[in-house]
Amino acid sequence: MDYTAKLDQAINSLHDEGRYRTFIDIERKNGQFPHATWTRPDGAETPITVWCGNDYLGMGQHPVVLAAMHEAIDAAGAGSGGTRNISGTTVYHKQLEAELADLHGKEAALLFTSAYIANDATLSTLPKLFPGLIIYSDELNHASMIEGVRRNGGAKRIFRHNDLAHLRELLAADDPAAPKLIAFESVYSMDGDFGPIEEICDLADEFGALTYIDEVHAVGMYGPRGGGVAERDGLMHRIDIINGTLAKAYGVMGGYIAASEKMCDAVRSFAPGFIFTTSLAPAIAAGAAASVRHLKTDTALRERHQTQAKILKTRLKGLGLPIIDHGSHIVPVIVGDPVHTKKLSDMMLETYGIYVQPINYPTVPRGTERLRFTPSPVHGSGEMDHLVKAMDALWSHCALNRAELAG
Repeated sequence: MDYTAKLDQAINSLHDEGRYRTFIDIERKNGQFPHATWTRPDGAETPITVWCGNDYLGMGQHPVVLAAMHEAIDAAGAGSGGTRNISGTTVYHKQLEAELADLHGKEAALLFTSAYIANDATLSTLPKLFPGLIIYSDELNHASMIEGVRRNGGAKRIFRHNDLAHLRELLAADDPAAPKLIAFESVYSMDGDFGPIEEICDLADEFGALTYIDEVHAVGMYGPRGGGVAERDGLMHRIDIINGTLAKAYGVMGGYIAASEKMCDAVRSFAPGFIFTTSLAPAIAAGAAASVRHLKTDTALRERHQTQAKILKTRLKGLGLPIIDHGSHIVPVIVGDPVHTKKLSDMMLETYGIYVQPINYPTVPRGTERLRFTPSPVHGSGEMDHLVKAMDALWSHCALNRAELAG
């Protein structure tokens, strides 16, 4: 076999469809974010404004977080030195897990290197703990949840997105004695819509199922202390396993689950994705703990974030652009074609110094390709004005339809 030719064929197919992904080289500026420097392919440096980052609240440059990280690296050095089982558990990891358990009102929390690994490792391990487990998974769940469910070797049922009647139908069709788990998200990151948490919990109670929620795009940003949408709605106590990230609103790195002490202990003891992975660096754990601790009380920052999202959505709607608005902080503008989406993204960057990455298939369904903006409290009115004017000009330049609002 000509392996090189096969690789060329695979990559060329992405180019042909207009969905080949390119990475741009940016340098974030501490204290100046969302401003950054873009190094062009020719080596020239250009100032840009980042409008697609997941550091939703700017905590990646917060003095409290940086101070904690500096202190930890001076005290403990750079790396953790091993897996959690072999010298890689430090006081910083334990302190972070305690902060996360407290955040979600759970007995314990378990730290992973990313929320992707936390989802994959936990969902692929649960059937080992509950033989015969059936997992009911929302069709729009994140790739990490899909992969975990796929790999676990157990039974799975996929229910239509947020379709409670379909979920009930699937639950009712299975053996009442079989162990069950419903896996879903609180905020779905591509459309920005919310999962029906209370109604899913009601179904779980009725059919004797466990509940597993991914709060990755909600922790730090929703709820009185940043515990997520489940905290905002007073439902955390009804969720058996909560998954979250430290790499978005908390501005650092890592993922976790929060659950009962026995659940966390069992996953810790059986999940290869936890057992055989070097633990996060102590400085990262320290910074994340400081961020979680700080955001438990900084309600003003959360409020400014929501206000910025509402302002941007209102202004883009005023231009007649096809945005999806489900009331969350996610601001997707539907372009509907991968080539046009990439062209629009390139022109925003090269002409206006605005960085927004195109979102194409398979992240979103074909025909719903989009630009997804993530306004933050550190985006000022000047940056907002510049973005709106650029979108107005380029939408016309690219001859795109100013369709009716998508949502």
